[in-house]
Amino acid sequence: MQSKLITNKHALRKLFSLAVFLLVSTYAFAQSAVTGTVTDKSGMPLIGVSVVEKGTTNGNVTDIDGKYSVKVEKGKTLVFSYIGYQTQEVKVESSVINVTMNEDSQLLDEVVVIGYGSMERKDVTSSITTVKAEDLNVGVYTTPAQLLQGKVPGLTIANTSDPNGSASISLRGASTLRTGEAMEPYYVIDGVPGVSLSLVAPEDIESIDVLRDASATAIYGSKAANGVIIVTTKKGNKDGRTNVSYSGYVAWDKTMKTVDMMDANELLTYANANDIDISAYYDASNPANTNWQDEVLRTGFSHNHNVSINGGNEKTSYNASLNFLERQGVVRGTNMDRLTARSFLQTKAFNNRLDISLSLNASIRNSSTGPTGSQGQSVLDAMYYYSPLVPVKNADDSWYSNTSISQNYNPMSMVNEDRYDTKEKLLQGVAKATFHIIDGLDWNLNLSYQNQQYIYSNYNSSKTQLPSVAARNGQADRSTVENIRKQMETYLNWNHTFNDTHKVGVMLGYSWEQSDNNDGFGLRVYNFYSDDLGYYNMGMANNIDINDVISNNLATLRMISFYGRANYSYKSKYLLQATVRRDGSSAFGVNNRWGTFPSVSAAWRIIEEDFMKDQDIFDDLKFRIGYGVSGNSLGFDAFYARQVYGHTGWFTYVDANGTESDYRILGATRNSNPDLKWESTGMFNVGLDFGFFNNRLTGTIEYYSKKTSDLIYDYPVSTNRYSYGVMTANVGDISNKGIEITLNAVPVQTKDFTWSTTLNLSHNKNVVEKLSNETYSVNYIDQANPDVGGYSSTNVQRIMEGAPIGQFYLWEWAGYDENGGSIFNDYDENGNLVGVTDAPDDSDRRMAGSAQPKITYGWNNDLTWKNWTLTAFFQGVAGNKIFNSTRCYYSQVGLVAAGKNVLAEVATEQNPHDSRAQAPSDRYLENGSYLRLSTLTLGYNFGKIGNWVNNLRLYATCNNVFTITGYSGVDPEVNLGGLTPGMDWRNTNYPRTRTFLVGINVNF
Repeated sequence: MQSKLITNKHALRKLFSLAVFLLVSTYAFAQSAVTGTVTDKSGMPLIGVSVVEKGTTNGNVTDIDGKYSVKVEKGKTLVFSYIGYQTQEVKVESSVINVTMNEDSQLLDEVVVIGYGSMERKDVTSSITTVKAEDLNVGVYTTPAQLLQGKVPGLTIANTSDPNGSASISLRGASTLRTGEAMEPYYVIDGVPGVSLSLVAPEDIESIDVLRDASATAIYGSKAANGVIIVTTKKGNKDGRTNVSYSGYVAWDKTMKTVDMMDANELLTYANANDIDISAYYDASNPANTNWQDEVLRTGFSHNHNVSINGGNEKTSYNASLNFLERQGVVRGTNMDRLTARSFLQTKAFNNRLDISLSLNASIRNSSTGPTGSQGQSVLDAMYYYSPLVPVKNADDSWYSNTSISQNYNPMSMVNEDRYDTKEKLLQGVAKATFHIIDGLDWNLNLSYQNQQYIYSNYNSSKTQLPSVAARNGQADRSTVENIRKQMETYLNWNHTFNDTHKVGVMLGYSWEQSDNNDGFGLRVYNFYSDDLGYYNMGMANNIDINDVISNNLATLRMISFYGRANYSYKSKYLLQATVRRDGSSAFGVNNRWGTFPSVSAAWRIIEEDFMKDQDIFDDLKFRIGYGVSGNSLGFDAFYARQVYGHTGWFTYVDANGTESDYRILGATRNSNPDLKWESTGMFNVGLDFGFFNNRLTGTIEYYSKKTSDLIYDYPVSTNRYSYGVMTANVGDISNKGIEITLNAVPVQTKDFTWSTTLNLSHNKNVVEKLSNETYSVNYIDQANPDVGGYSSTNVQRIMEGAPIGQFYLWEWAGYDENGGSIFNDYDENGNLVGVTDAPDDSDRRMAGSAQPKITYGWNNDLTWKNWTLTAFFQGVAGNKIFNSTRCYYSQVGLVAAGKNVLAEVATEQNPHDSRAQAPSDRYLENGSYLRLSTLTLGYNFGKIGNWVNNLRLYATCNNVFTITGYSGVDPEVNLGGLTPGMDWRNTNYPRTRTFLVGINVNF
């Protein structure tokens, strides 16, 4: 029996060995090496081509001779990929596979969105930058503008960490003397002009196209002087499947840097050392040691969730998304939450001749903040100046206060007792129809309606310390404003190619729009029995004043436009485009309600010439040139050019019976100007697009010259001639000239690792060329008052001819006199330096640098290793000045004697007897250059998981990782827009934060 078992074991071993031998032999045969050579169409070998077995990481790269070797089973598929060439898939059927790679024209064939249409990148004759969704900035952002910082040459953006704030944005320099909307680009969302950006969550964006020169923007006529930003949102797919996607993140904000103020011990030591008696301002027997910044600031928590559903087939597609964002600011009392919903449905009818789409979009945003006014009535100011020697609260749990100190308000009292809330509701409906009349000829009709409502609700409790409301025993303010915008646009697009050579495109259109803005009213009441209800039941108040009734002037604006564009392309080699728009607006004077805005541009694709066919240097070379005129009608109300009367006071009327009644006095509040017309901007642009090394290095160089004429400003006039002392008129000129460079490169590409990088640099020179004419005259316009003690009427910037907007105009600090007081350079009436003075006047101010950066730049790096991705994005500016008004104010040594706090550096850098230390001089003007690692993101792509997850990606992001700068303030990224750029305001600048974010993207 035992012998039988042994025999069977030997037999089994032999059978097993035979099976293993056959399996190994089969596998060895199946895994035979596949070799070959990869070349381009000219037969030149390609180095570094990735050759990978499809669906695996098994692969290799070609060597210097274009040769490769990969072990792969027969019947499998090899994927050949290389930057600048089309990816090819080849099934393994032999041991030798040679591949010829075809150049990838995807970049040239990329569709670029332009006004009222689109075209291929290679046919574009103007300056347009496209940023895809995957290339947008990553972070806790609330508006699409923030996503573009550092991504577009010439587009200067300064972000803010305030959850209720907005980024300052300008394109190719300031070109108006009006602020707000008038200085920003014009926004177009999914072809609808003038739509609020609040209707778009960043996750819903497919791409953003920035139209930078006038030959591109002139099609939008009177609203395009500051450039046009076109946002394209995600739409449904046509593959017959329904896709569900979720993206979300949680984030934490920490203040990057605080102001180094004196603590309690430092303040007492400084006061004692300099014989300053501050005993009246704190309890000497029990001094506190309060760090007010620690009390006011916190770690902010944010979370964002976006769910989208899309699907469809060749005939009907749909998309719907829901986004919720809640953001908690690092300053207590500052919060924001927003719910955004978007829906889109598109279908075909009439045998696919008619395309119809409907979209309904809505947004509700709630914002909360505390006081940010002047004269000490700002939480952002009080957390610095309030004395560390006093407690947050008294023994009876009431807020500590000391009213004997001027402009002195407990910041925690303001956070808790002064509430300012805003609710914004937005609703938009859009209907579009495109009728394909014949092949190449389409008629388009777009209808849109937008309703925007604001509800402002403020409550100052009975415990408030703010002087204007402290005696009112609780005050509630509520007001509402509604804006309605209706628009209709219809246009024809005709495109045809003759003999495969001549490509012609023509667009003709008409639009009508009406805006009914500022329709609202409000009420203020005070003297409540209790603070419990806040502003929710204003009928419980005991007092109301007729002067506190808030009224708004409904402003109705209408605009009619006719526009057209013609494009011609000869073999995609010689390109020509011309546009014209004729706008009529009710905003302007009766003599100038119509304006014409033309443009023309051309391009020469040199790379298509016969003499370029045999060269091996350039892969793309294109020259562009263009000129256009656009206008600026943004930011106007309906009354700019009209005579307006309003309430200017009260008078007492006594009737025949001796009864007295108060009546309003009506007087002029604006003069009529029938000649008021458009601000117009003419821009010349020349550009060169190029590509090298199989387009692994591409780029653009641009030069532009922009001049804006007929600037609108309010000029003083005589009331002997006019009923009001100010006239709104066209007078000034501003010029902007600049150079922009963009470079895109893939320095490294291997089988597993790729490094792609993009660098953009821009330089702009801004000059105010004219401010006066023979009718309206002003020598200069003073701007930017830092509001420091003893110098409340002193400004630090001046708008004047020959200088840029943001020109600092300051006293020149010359050191100290024999008594330790600051002294300044003294000039005579001829501008000659005659000595020094301790009492400088306005004539002693001098030009002292500009807030305008000499260079603005962004540098993005994407590194991919297998399923890992790392993105490092740097941005910054160079060559600009910042006036550190925060340091200026808190360097005031007199604040100590007044019971307030000062900078810690005062003990070593300020003379204790210097009563003029805070004088706004060039002592506080600093270099604003900086380099910031703005975003660092590490992600891992899990790919497809099972049968229900198509893709899963996890990532972690840090914003504002580090900053290299010589600026001594909290943050060098200050507002660079408006008429007062480069000001580090002490009472409104929100602390800059560092954000840590963890997110997920999943597609089902």
